[in-house]
Amino acid sequence: MLFDACLLIIKTFTMSGHSKWSTIKRTKGAADAKRSSLFTKLSKAITIAARDKGGDPDINFGLRLAVEKARSANMPKDNIERSIKRGTGELEGGIIEELYYEGFGPAKVAIIIKCLTDNKNRTSQSIKHIFSKAGGALGGPKSVSWQFDNKGVIRIESEKVASKDMDELELQIIDLGAQDMKKTNEGLVIYTKIEDLHKVSKGLENMEIKVECADIEYVPKETISISDEENVKLEKFFDALDEDEDVDDYYTNLNE
Repeated sequence: MLFDACLLIIKTFTMSGHSKWSTIKRTKGAADAKRSSLFTKLSKAITIAARDKGGDPDINFGLRLAVEKARSANMPKDNIERSIKRGTGELEGGIIEELYYEGFGPAKVAIIIKCLTDNKNRTSQSIKHIFSKAGGALGGPKSVSWQFDNKGVIRIESEKVASKDMDELELQIIDLGAQDMKKTNEGLVIYTKIEDLHKVSKGLENMEIKVECADIEYVPKETISISDEENVKLEKFFDALDEDEDVDDYYTNLNE
């Protein structure tokens, strides 16, 4: 169950995972309006994490990750603390729900969208509009999610492991409990069982390897490739999702 903005688009990792960390990196350094939208997304994620497992990042692994993402986006400390207090009930705030939408975007790319919202009707109408405008098709529950597995996903930037012996590193990561891993142009992607995500992440930290992102994601069982022309349409679709304050994360079956 995975969050900056610029007119300079920096693509990190894959579109097949398209984690919220990827979305943050793509939009880093944005204008004030987009930065405000990003902070709203990050704030909701922190609130949800604090609500679910408490407000101590040292104990609540999900909260620690959410806070780290917010700090990387230069979110003010006061905003982070208020978000935690809303989650623990120390401050009043609207009830935030976690909603999932799924369907097919442009080029029939399967997509699962995770939303965090305090207004279900607003979010539903917004997601329907985004799909309709892009020529996609919003489906019902399980319409595409059967094509994905839920896994722990850890992402490490290339520069963090550039000096490592990769064969030896892979053996060490497997010993930590990883199920699988793959190299991309941007770095190393590690897959774990959901229950092993924290253990493997902690093990990497103990090895002094900085984890760029660790989250539970929808990972496609099989991926597809699309043409450059179709990719242009899909990018516009992704941009619309990135700009929606209620969209926390999305995952596709696109090949890298």
